[in-house]
Amino acid sequence: MLEKIIILDFGSQTTQLIARRLRELNMYCEIFPYNKFPEKDPSVIGVILSGSPFSVNDKDAFKPDLSAIKGNYPILGICYGAQYLAYISGGKVEKGNSREYGRAMLAPANTNDLLMKNVKASAQVWMSHGDTITQIPDNFKIIANTQDVPCAAYRIEKEKTWGVQFHPEVFHTEIGKTILDNFLTICEAKKDWTPAGFIESTIDKLKKQIDNDKVILALSGGVDSSVSAVLLNKAIGKNLTCIFVDNGLLRKNEFEKVLNDYAYLGLNVIGIDAKEFFYKNLAGVKDPEQKRKIIGKGFIDIFECEAKKLKDIRWLAQGTIYPDVIESLSITGTTIKSHHNVGGLPEKMNLKLVEPLRLLFKDEVRQVGRELGMKEHLIKRHPFPGPGLGVRVLGDITPEKVRILQEADDIFINGLREWNLYDEVWQAGVILLPVQSVGVMGDERTYENAVALRAVTSTDAMTADWVHLPYDFLAKISNEIINKVRGVNRVVYDVSSKPPSTIEWE
Repeated sequence: MLEKIIILDFGSQTTQLIARRLRELNMYCEIFPYNKFPEKDPSVIGVILSGSPFSVNDKDAFKPDLSAIKGNYPILGICYGAQYLAYISGGKVEKGNSREYGRAMLAPANTNDLLMKNVKASAQVWMSHGDTITQIPDNFKIIANTQDVPCAAYRIEKEKTWGVQFHPEVFHTEIGKTILDNFLTICEAKKDWTPAGFIESTIDKLKKQIDNDKVILALSGGVDSSVSAVLLNKAIGKNLTCIFVDNGLLRKNEFEKVLNDYAYLGLNVIGIDAKEFFYKNLAGVKDPEQKRKIIGKGFIDIFECEAKKLKDIRWLAQGTIYPDVIESLSITGTTIKSHHNVGGLPEKMNLKLVEPLRLLFKDEVRQVGRELGMKEHLIKRHPFPGPGLGVRVLGDITPEKVRILQEADDIFINGLREWNLYDEVWQAGVILLPVQSVGVMGDERTYENAVALRAVTSTDAMTADWVHLPYDFLAKISNEIINKVRGVNRVVYDVSSKPPSTIEWE
């Protein structure tokens, strides 16, 4: 049985980073809403309470009953989690004299404490809180402080419960991994989460879950659906049928390339030309959320239609990964954006859903792909949005707009490869803007479209920064797009990071 750490999410923007850091330490973990602890799961060996946008003193703050957890599992409270543990134990949490955001220097008050093992003095940590613990209960023991925070970390005596008011999960906390690794030692964790172990356990799980049923897979050609296909093929073999849909929103010549790419895998792949179906359903639609939902529903409609042509199909497989789930489902009720694998699913489906990669981050998917022996050009392929170019044509979608975008995108992506820049970029693409501007071509006045180039670096798509591409490269690509793509007379480069922006524009 695979051990796991449960992360209870109180709405922090960095909850997913806690999971990433634990996975990097070879520890399997899952994120649950703050009030949904899986009490009957024998594989749970420890619990982490995340931060939150709320103060524990707010009327609407998340305040779950922790009686089933506290004292029964090792607990690490982070920021709000630490303050909430103090609050429910009779301590005081109040507005600080000054809100503490950013870097601070940690001073361990007890280097013999298990959580503080190998934590050096004056280590940089990252603070992000307006409240602070001003009075600790009698059975709490301070184990670290900063210049402005007397209780930066504590332990509850006679319990395996700790709290820290800084964020060990963020990059700027120098000893963050050490803190989290120390907590895993407290939990007596085996730390046996590896790509090979994931493959073995997932194939076994898929065999039991699906049995002798037949499955159709939503194949896109991207790394997520590719790895899902290989895993399912190893688990159920001939009972898997892959469906690749040309929704009219793919990159230039993508339909043919993907079908050729999968020939060597021995997968049963059916290609479907559904361009007109999607163009008709999307005609006149400008709202990005509505476009995503229409595209998502269109996929499901087609899969269900194809399933009826096949015999005894019971399951629909998708390449959903963890960032899709996190961005689409928020405990605070705020959806960042719907993903076609998550937000676009109708409430009533005729097929059951199987998602082999639902709890993996993108870099973990790539690790699993390598372990499965897949070719590097598939594994290293940039992420591509499920709704395709539908969320890169801003505003309503027409075949002509898609043609313009495909041509410009093809020049940009091929240029990255030719200049050996492709592998230095996490994700790249072109966005067709709903803007026309004046230009001059051949002594004639033009009034045509503008496109934006987007290239970012990232690890797991939860945060991203723009790539500082060479000016000579950008100049060449801009010139080539304007000269070769009919309908474009202006090219701009997007230099915004995530957050506050998202990677895609819609």
